[in-house]
Amino acid sequence: MRQIVLDTETTGLEPKDGHRVIEIGCVELVSRRLTGNDKRWYINPDREVDPGAVDVHGITNDFLADKPRIAEVIDEFLDYVRGAELVIHNAPFDVGFLNHELAHHLKREERIATLCTVLDTLMMARKMHPGQRASLDALCKRYEIDNSQREYHGALLDAQILAEVYLAMTGGQTALSLDNEQRNRVAGNVARIDRTGLDLAVVEASESEAATHRALLELIGKSATPLWREYEDEAVSDS
Repeated sequence: MRQIVLDTETTGLEPKDGHRVIEIGCVELVSRRLTGNDKRWYINPDREVDPGAVDVHGITNDFLADKPRIAEVIDEFLDYVRGAELVIHNAPFDVGFLNHELAHHLKREERIATLCTVLDTLMMARKMHPGQRASLDALCKRYEIDNSQREYHGALLDAQILAEVYLAMTGGQTALSLDNEQRNRVAGNVARIDRTGLDLAVVEASESEAATHRALLELIGKSATPLWREYEDEAVSDS
């Protein structure tokens, strides 16, 4: 299973007010393992970045002046995410901006829902921890994930942190997380970073074991709606 943990930074809050995407950060997971095949695009939005937005992500107009326009990077981005499941915290915001870029600025027919499925970790967190704060910072605290390098909300850094949060939320696997030195590189605007992970053996279930597992899931499903099916339905509806 290929998943892309994605985050964006923008010039402001509302695409309908003319605000644009200025950074896209992506972290690739394959079978719940960080692959190192991560991507980051900075984009010249052809407009000023709101001062309030600069306070959040630290990306200035001067920094973006020599960056490519969205038309120059969109094909690489779409090819990269095509067919994957996107894992996004507050997905309507990021997907809304990306679709607005495709429809209104590029006049393209593609939409994120036609290329990928989408899993919203904000909705997932609210279901798992009702009544509790579900921001990315709050989830880092809950799952004991170090986010001390998150002085600004950079898209690649936030995607990397969200990847760790997502793995912790869905099974506790955090052994392949990045260390502080690697996070410092991300925060320092290095687009491609090296990762060190564990060479773990993958032991697949036999057909009889898989059949037994499916039968058990069906039995559980007859008495209640399992939590994992709610997540599956949510991912389908968000796509």
